[in-house]
Amino acid sequence: MRIAAIDIGTNSVHMIVVQVRPDHSFEIVDREKEMVRLGAGGLGGRALTELTMRSALQALTKFKRLADSHEVDEVVAAATSAVREAENGREFLAAIRQRTGIEVRVISGTEEARLIHRAAVYGVDVSEGAALVIDIGGGSVELTLGRGSQVRVAHSLKLGVIRLTERFVHSDPITRADERRMANYITEVLAPVTEKIRGRGFARVVGTSGTILSLGSLAVGEGRAVGSDALRNRRVSLKLLRRVRKELTALDLAGRIGIPGLDPRRADLAVAGSILICTMLRLLGARELTLCDLALREGLALDYIHRNRAHIAKVEQYPDVRRRSVIELAERCNYSAPHARQVMRMALSLFDQTSAIHGLGAREREWLEYAALLHDIGVHISYSRHHKHSYYLVKNGDLRGFEPQEIEVMALVARFHRRGLPKRSQAGYGDLSGTRRRTVRTLSAMLRVAEGLDRSHAQSVASVSVAPGAHDCLLKLTPAGDTELELWAAQRNVAPLESVLGRIIRCELDAGKRRYAGRGTATTGRRRQPAAPRMPNPRVEGEIRHGQSEADGRQPATPTAGDSDT
Repeated sequence: MRIAAIDIGTNSVHMIVVQVRPDHSFEIVDREKEMVRLGAGGLGGRALTELTMRSALQALTKFKRLADSHEVDEVVAAATSAVREAENGREFLAAIRQRTGIEVRVISGTEEARLIHRAAVYGVDVSEGAALVIDIGGGSVELTLGRGSQVRVAHSLKLGVIRLTERFVHSDPITRADERRMANYITEVLAPVTEKIRGRGFARVVGTSGTILSLGSLAVGEGRAVGSDALRNRRVSLKLLRRVRKELTALDLAGRIGIPGLDPRRADLAVAGSILICTMLRLLGARELTLCDLALREGLALDYIHRNRAHIAKVEQYPDVRRRSVIELAERCNYSAPHARQVMRMALSLFDQTSAIHGLGAREREWLEYAALLHDIGVHISYSRHHKHSYYLVKNGDLRGFEPQEIEVMALVARFHRRGLPKRSQAGYGDLSGTRRRTVRTLSAMLRVAEGLDRSHAQSVASVSVAPGAHDCLLKLTPAGDTELELWAAQRNVAPLESVLGRIIRCELDAGKRRYAGRGTATTGRRRQPAAPRMPNPRVEGEIRHGQSEADGRQPATPTAGDSDT
């Protein structure tokens, strides 16, 4: 099923087209936006102007054609403060219905806040505690406080950037006196609300909407344009936002238009937006906020799905936004679930049993888990270089709930599960801190061995136990089938793990459970190699021929033409 969700806001009109999956999650297949300034001159009970209504109708007509081209099954549309307050709002809605056939629902400020909150917690990991969600629009500001999707406090205040600009900005650039007047007014309106929210407490502040994302882009861009993917789940400090405010209030409109990364269409409203967000965070006692690119339109889609089959099945199965996002990406890439889960199980077992040596924690363990599930999704594009394709897909797979550097780490771990080892000169890896580079080396080394432990893709290893010594580690495999290929492949890929753990690693079958062992020795190590394995399955023969061979300390064989990993 496909749904088009339309947000008719005070500043912009947005639409997304989503494909509802069988599990009741959704994927955005198209999006469109027009900045029509519907609320310009029409707030506070005044009428919407003919010009802005005409612009909005033109945008909505185009949106309807786009929705029809996607063969959507349902269009859900909501109008916010500009239409809600306008004396001719009903006439405008009737014109939309007549011109496009779209039935628009006017929602209250509280309902708007609830829908925005639903979208924000769908896209940002808020499992640590209560989350405060802020959305700055043209006509109003919405604040919600809640745990997960359960909203406990919701407020909609008439503090939108169009409203503030029209009331307080009388010169270009704004005068210090007008800036103070605006900040004092915001404080007067917000103080009772922020005091109540501070009393309840919150663990994280999440900011949505074009205004906040635009200011966030300026804060992190440092004089250069920043793509939307780089902003998703990015934490921005109040200190950086204050720097942006200082820059914006000092420039006239022409100067603001010339700032890299600032949408010229927002240049006139950016001053009010910067004063508003800085004042809000100060009143809340918050030092930073997390950027979120989901807002009312996504909330409308989620609400429709929720009301038209109770809940999203995937959310019920995977309530954590991060895990759900990983599984969704894996399924979109047609991953082999049995193999991915077996590799994940082996990798986590190695991680847990060597934790006293490597010293990594729960968050790194989670990165390994997700990288293991996604390590082979590049096969969806091409087998021969699938480790590199996996890196690209993880980096650009629209993973939700992760910060940008977390995604980079997981993508690199998947990237280095085979072939070459991480180098400082390689994109992404060289940009990480020393601690994160060590994490990538450690996790990818474990993933290499875990991949070897399911080399036949037959899940023939029931479990692996690790017996660490002062100078070596013994990996003992309990078979659930013929493990000859797994024994050979695991030992063949232990060299990177030996390096990060500082131990020589030997692999052997459990002495009491060798009935599946087949030919060859039961133990392999640096001084004792297994007998040559049987001819591998043709499906994986290429990887065996060109795979990394470092089990006995020798350099890997020189790759053949076309197999270079540079």
